[in-house]
Amino acid sequence: MARIESNGIAIEYDCAGPDGGVPVVLISGLGTQMIRWAEPFRQALAARGCRVIRFDNRDAGLSTHLADAPVPDFAAVAGALARGARPAVPYTLHDMAADTIGLLDALSIDAAHVAGRSMGGMIGQLVASRYPDRVLSLTSIMSSTGNPGLPPAAPDVMAMMMAPAPDPRDDETGFLAHGLAFARRIAGPGFPFDEAAWRDQLRAEYRRAHDPAGAGRQIAAIAATGDLRAQLKRLDVPALVVHGSDDPLIPPASGKDTAANIPGAELMIVDGMGHDLPSALHEPLADAIERTARRGRGAA
Repeated sequence: MARIESNGIAIEYDCAGPDGGVPVVLISGLGTQMIRWAEPFRQALAARGCRVIRFDNRDAGLSTHLADAPVPDFAAVAGALARGARPAVPYTLHDMAADTIGLLDALSIDAAHVAGRSMGGMIGQLVASRYPDRVLSLTSIMSSTGNPGLPPAAPDVMAMMMAPAPDPRDDETGFLAHGLAFARRIAGPGFPFDEAAWRDQLRAEYRRAHDPAGAGRQIAAIAATGDLRAQLKRLDVPALVVHGSDDPLIPPASGKDTAANIPGAELMIVDGMGHDLPSALHEPLADAIERTARRGRGAA
């Protein structure tokens, strides 16, 4: 792993695959680290000749955490948005999109294929719409447009996500039980739930970095960014939208809305998939990303 300075912060990243391969940038979701992109999936892309770049978003993993910035009051953020005012937040997804471009600059990459999951899908959408010359293709996975008319998460899922987890430094057993219960709830019914693998993943993530406040600032960034549909309608890039038919956190209507607002986008609804990427989907998703990339500039 390595670190670069981008957009005024430090970003931790790593690469896999041939140095001369077509670059594919993987953008992580809310509160998750780059190691949530599973190594077998990363290697599946690398085996297709891609130079696979993943990184920690700001306020996650080993990238800069804005610890001096308090977690915004979500009621105040919602109130400001309702009034049409700009909410007081440390940053928005626009800043996180600029982080991504700064990473490409630091790596001397003129343009890349971009794939993002959940919040990372929204960041990827902004990268493609704000910096069209830097994006060869876009894959938005289990994400949304920010359209306020879309159905919300299942109430119990939202309650689980917002409930504070035990501090793993004091109660590792409770922390893992909390994380496993949430992971199981958002997993789709069409694929086996690998509890042992999830336990190892959660343990690896908290031992690498643990900052619940950072996730709170990212939630505020999503809320403050708002509706992306007008920007998506201007996209002129090959796009793939992947969504699970059984996603209880970001319902499939959000994926359909994303595809409907990106001209020429391919919509891939995966039966039985929830808000996760089970191992059985690594190869099919890598195939789909490769297929989309072949529609873009620099496909060869």
